[in-house]
Amino acid sequence: MVERATEEVDTPVEIELEEKNKNVKNIPALVINGNLISQGKVLTVREITKLIKSELYC
Repeated sequence: MVERATEEVDTPVEIELEEKNKNVKNIPALVINGNLISQGKVLTVREITKLIKSELYC
């Protein structure tokens, strides 16, 4: 779902799988630019796209 969401963003986005992150307590989790954005919830493609755009363009 993250891959599909990144296709909708106009800026190139690098996807990296982190198996160990001391800030994450519940999985799945979404970390953007080192910031924990969401955890413990399965996000839709629309939600992920919105979060990526808000982090990139803030």
